[in-house]
Amino acid sequence: YIDYKDIATLRKYISDRGKIRARRVTGACTQHQRSIATAVKNSREVALLPYTSSAR
Repeated sequence: YIDYKDIATLRKYISDRGKIRARRVTGACTQHQRSIATAVKNSREVALLPYTSSAR
């Protein structure tokens, strides 16, 4: 179970641009990748993670 409030863990699964990393990059199975994506999306909605990064 990945909690949407656990920012340190979620940062491993998002790129420097703020996008969710692909399953083949993270090595997660389908079910875990889906829960990661849901947690990241929930975390973005409550403003714990940015939707995009300003890195250029």
